[in-house]
Amino acid sequence: MRSDIRPLLLLLMLALLAGCQSRPVRDPDFAPVEPVVPRPSAQVNGAIYQAGFERSWFENVRARRVGDILLVTLVENTEAKHTNSGKVKKSNTSSITNPTVFGKPLSFTLPHIRGGQRATLESSLSSSTDFSGSGENTQNNQFKGSITVMVTEVLGNGYLKVRGEKRISMTGGNEYIRVSGIVRPEDIGTDNTVPSTKIADATLTYVGDGQNTMASQMGWFAKFFISALMPF
Repeated sequence: MRSDIRPLLLLLMLALLAGCQSRPVRDPDFAPVEPVVPRPSAQVNGAIYQAGFERSWFENVRARRVGDILLVTLVENTEAKHTNSGKVKKSNTSSITNPTVFGKPLSFTLPHIRGGQRATLESSLSSSTDFSGSGENTQNNQFKGSITVMVTEVLGNGYLKVRGEKRISMTGGNEYIRVSGIVRPEDIGTDNTVPSTKIADATLTYVGDGQNTMASQMGWFAKFFISALMPF
């Protein structure tokens, strides 16, 4: 086999492997955390009850400790509209009159002027610029659903840092929903749910991979013509 064909075959194999269905990939930044395990009793006294391992039958089920699970309801609905218009108009006129010497206008003869015509220093310049433009941009995004997250840290003021990832494998690619942020315990409902609109420093990500996602993306060569590197 010729050596110059091997790189082409290698690229073809990599392209075929990229198009194959792959398992969802975990994002380490949204990995779950291990719950805090209470320390064992320093002394075993033979009793059924051991301090630190109790659980009340009437305990609040809302998340409040590291490792607790919380259900986030995605109710994002954003709409933005931007309109701008501009108009620029500028005109300029400059003129220079021919000077006079002893009451007579100054004139001179140029060798390349035929017919005996005489030239003067009188001149004028005028310019005009007129520009008008307008633009309008409207964007509407909706994000609905639910995702279960886990408490990763309890801050000093009692607020809860949460994060979670949902991985969905479908024909033609994988879908990932990731949520992270800070939740107030007061905003958690009695059913252990909180709307995404009440998450501070919220990060909501919905991305995908696979052939369906690649089909909707612009190629690198086409991106060059709309990038800042394009001189025209």
